[in-house]
Amino acid sequence: MAKRGMLIVLSGPSGVGKGTVRKEIFSQEGNNFDYSISMTTRQMRPGEVNGKDYYFVSKEEFEKEIADGGMLEYAQYVDNYYGTPLKYVNEMLDAGKDVFLEIEVKGAMQVREKVSDGLFIFLTPPDLMELRQRIINRGTDDLETIDKRMEKAKDEIEMMQNYDYAVVNDEVTKAAEKIKTIIRAERWRVKRFLPDYKKQLGVD
Repeated sequence: MAKRGMLIVLSGPSGVGKGTVRKEIFSQEGNNFDYSISMTTRQMRPGEVNGKDYYFVSKEEFEKEIADGGMLEYAQYVDNYYGTPLKYVNEMLDAGKDVFLEIEVKGAMQVREKVSDGLFIFLTPPDLMELRQRIINRGTDDLETIDKRMEKAKDEIEMMQNYDYAVVNDEVTKAAEKIKTIIRAERWRVKRFLPDYKKQLGVD
């Protein structure tokens, strides 16, 4: 039976660049993570692909998944649902593959309750003014929505204390390298290493 994979959770406030950093990590050689695609009810943005960036579904479809117990986590954020389908994650972990989640803060806290041995990394902006400018530069939200996102971001940054590591996204390539370093170190944490090592030695 394959050793169960590690669940890696990357989250942070909206607009911090989670998707950009995750894509940078996955574009590099040597990563063997399975990316768990999130489901959302928000509108598709230019350049996004259904089934690659997100599973884009209706509100009714999403709520049916919730009712059927099909979500590892979900949250309603700025009038849209976001969440992680449970079935795919479990299949990959059970097959011994590491699964990478890029999710919102509320969702990450739900996962923390269900998967205590996951690795939780918080991506944070250099400061709030920089975060606001990034959201404005995206050009996808009106000013009212931006103000909502900023208020939410302040609350989310306070949740950083519930994570294992924090990485400042001041430069995408540097942030991606820091996250990869954290993951490499985590594999050798004693609580992950010792059970398999004892099996190899034949000791209890």
